[in-house]
Amino acid sequence: MENIRLLDCTLRDGGYINQWGFGEKTIRSIASRLTEAGTDIIEVGFLRNCTWDKDKTLFPSIKKLKKILPANSSSTRFAAMALHNQYDVEKLEPCDGSIDIIRVTFHDYDIEEGLVFCEKVKKKGYQLFVNPINIMGYSDRQLLELLEKVNRLHPYGFSIVDTFGSMTGRELTRIYSLCENNLEKDIVLGLHLHENMAQSFSLAQSFLKMREQARSCVLDASLNGMGRVPGNLCIELIMDYLNKHFGKSYDIDPVLDAIEEYISPIKKQEPWGYMAEYFLSAKYNLHRNYAEYLLTKGALSSRDMHRILQMIPEEKKSAFDQNYIEYLYHQYENHTVSDEKTLDALRKAFRDKKALLLAPGPGLKEYRKQVEDYQRAHRPVPISVNFFYDQQEEGYAFFSNSKRFQEYRSLRKPGVQVILTSNITTGIRPDDHVINLYRLSQEETERGNSGILLLRLLLLLGVREGALAGFDGYIEGEENYLEGYFGRFASAPLGDNRKIARELKKLGGKMRLTFVTPSAYEEEM
Repeated sequence: MENIRLLDCTLRDGGYINQWGFGEKTIRSIASRLTEAGTDIIEVGFLRNCTWDKDKTLFPSIKKLKKILPANSSSTRFAAMALHNQYDVEKLEPCDGSIDIIRVTFHDYDIEEGLVFCEKVKKKGYQLFVNPINIMGYSDRQLLELLEKVNRLHPYGFSIVDTFGSMTGRELTRIYSLCENNLEKDIVLGLHLHENMAQSFSLAQSFLKMREQARSCVLDASLNGMGRVPGNLCIELIMDYLNKHFGKSYDIDPVLDAIEEYISPIKKQEPWGYMAEYFLSAKYNLHRNYAEYLLTKGALSSRDMHRILQMIPEEKKSAFDQNYIEYLYHQYENHTVSDEKTLDALRKAFRDKKALLLAPGPGLKEYRKQVEDYQRAHRPVPISVNFFYDQQEEGYAFFSNSKRFQEYRSLRKPGVQVILTSNITTGIRPDDHVINLYRLSQEETERGNSGILLLRLLLLLGVREGALAGFDGYIEGEENYLEGYFGRFASAPLGDNRKIARELKKLGGKMRLTFVTPSAYEEEM
């Protein structure tokens, strides 16, 4: 059925994963494999105001873009995308047929500027596709007003773009109905989906069932769903579906070859796919950068992220405001409790005692004898940091990382008391010791390092001597956590050795610190 077409956007949308640095050979091979598969349209990259790099799919001109097109394109057509405020349309060469489709994007707050850009693209002879960002952010009235303007422009195509992956089947039906009944019948209708709610394949099938057969349509997809996390509709899935149910004859083998040779190795380095955090951003139809910002705060659990994201007001949702999300994050982290009685109780418990801090570095196991010798000789109060140590039968476990606490809270050990910072709000028991985070964090330092926060707490408690075990530091290419530690697959603090060592040195001026096991931090001090 010629009125159903597939557009592959791997080289454009997939570039968000690797900063468009596929490499020249890979770019050419992917384009060739997709052509061999019978892909209807290949979007080969972005038109940008940039310096051309043959290894990237960002292009300053059509002339440069043409260099990577396969010699034999058969019936495959080629497209490029332009964000109206990131490319000077005056530099766009007249269409010569090599790239005959250009897709233009704009936000709901700069529609007029975007449509002016579109008009200029159309006048240069290209088949124009209008791709408004975040169609889910438009009310029915706003969408009807946009469709009226699009009809006057009369482009080749118009896309339903679910930018934040928040569309459900019901909403697709609503938006499709508005477009079908108000868009000129000869304008192609496109659909671009994201995988935030793991529904892209299901929604694509629904779209194909509900569409009017007289209307030509274009479905966007990419190899193995490669695209800005969590990714897009998988082209191999929709190709197979169209072959089975719509009489298409796409050759899946070249697509699978391209995935195996080029896409899977990238995915191993920079994975994409459904993640609960991106579901939360989609749930509230938020710009995905809000979730990405909170993900960089590795101490937040999904529940924490949920609570913060739901506080973002309507007017802040579609355009990412970093200052605002930082404000919400710090407000949430600085949740306060009444902790004076807790501090007094802990001061009594630690009076005239040394503390032994147990971190989850592999040195804690490798040098277990040294740790046990230190304990026998000095009788310190043991405190594990962000985990429950299986060799610890007394003392304390300190948690400032909400995600780690949620993972470990069911593994509490009898005889080991728990100290929490106030940013942790779930799973707290009446006998837990909760300390206000603001007492321990300092904006000018790495507030996220739990060992540093614990040492600051010990200073508040009057402890003047502490020993460190398992504080191995980050060593590139080696295992940096105890076997079985829940945090072992978290992002390693690359480059933080010196930063943490500087803070340890400052603290060492106020209390005596001893490394019981070898540490990269000690080497940096």
